[in-house]
Order: sequence, then structure tokens, then C-alpha cells
Amino acid sequence: MNIKSQKDFFSGLMFAVIGGAFAYGATGYTVGTGARMGPGYFPLVLGVILAFLGSLVMFKSLVVETPDGDKIGGWAWKPLLYIICGNLLFGILLGGLPSIKLPAMGLIAAIYGTTIVVSKAGDVFVLKEVLVLSTILSIGSYLAFVVLLKLQFPVWPTFITG
Repeated sequence: MNIKSQKDFFSGLMFAVIGGAFAYGATGYTVGTGARMGPGYFPLVLGVILAFLGSLVMFKSLVVETPDGDKIGGWAWKPLLYIICGNLLFGILLGGLPSIKLPAMGLIAAIYGTTIVVSKAGDVFVLKEVLVLSTILSIGSYLAFVVLLKLQFPVWPTFITG
């Protein structure tokens, strides 16, 4: 069979493989039933759904004709680097790095730092817009996680709160 859309085929393959891996990994836990779900129920169902959707996308890539074949381009290294670094920065700022005596900076600093770094991955970077977005995300995250869900993690830097 001929691949008519490379982008769809390989993205569907990625979803199918990741979904299958999650479904297989979830079988190591107690699955339970729909009425009494175990810890493996949700990852199993989610993995199966993801694998099924990936298979549908792969099938579509083999059946539906595209004008240019939707060739896969080169790697987008700049966005990939910034997004990975932003995620690492979030973890470091939220929890600190005890090995080098870097204290936890808390949720607010982690959101600001991550948003600024990840925003550099795009084509246009406007600091004012990024700071507004960071403020909205910080307020929303504080309200959702600290106020409503009452999760216990540092919100402000440890050298401020003690």
C-alpha cells in the first residue's frame, strides 16, 4: 500500500505506539471494573483510545489522496530546544536543585520563567504580551491548585517565605 500523506502516517504511528505502550503498561496494575475502577483502569482505557485514534489517522493517510503527499520537513530545532528547556526550567524553579544549593523558587516564578522561555520558540516574541500571559497563568494556577484544590507546594521562593 502507498503512503499518501507522510505527516498523517507518522503522527498516527506515533499515537498508536504511545497508546499501545500506555495500555500495555497499565496491565501491570489492577484494572477493576467500570463501577469499581482500579489504578490501571484510566491509563488502559486512555491508551486503547489513543492507539485506536492513531490507527484511524494511519488508515486515513493510506486512503485519502493529498496533492503533494504531505512530505515531512526537517526538524524544527529552535522550538524543540526552547520547549524542552522551558519544561526543565519549570521543574527546577518549582522544586529547586538541592545538589547545587538552588532553593525552590515556587509556582509563580516557575510559571513566569517557563512562559518567557517557551514563548521564545515562536516566530514573534513580544515581552509585554508574554508578561500579561504569565500573569494570567499565574493567577489561574494559584486559584486552581492552591485555593481550590488545596495542593501543598511552594508558591513563592523559599528565601521569601522562610
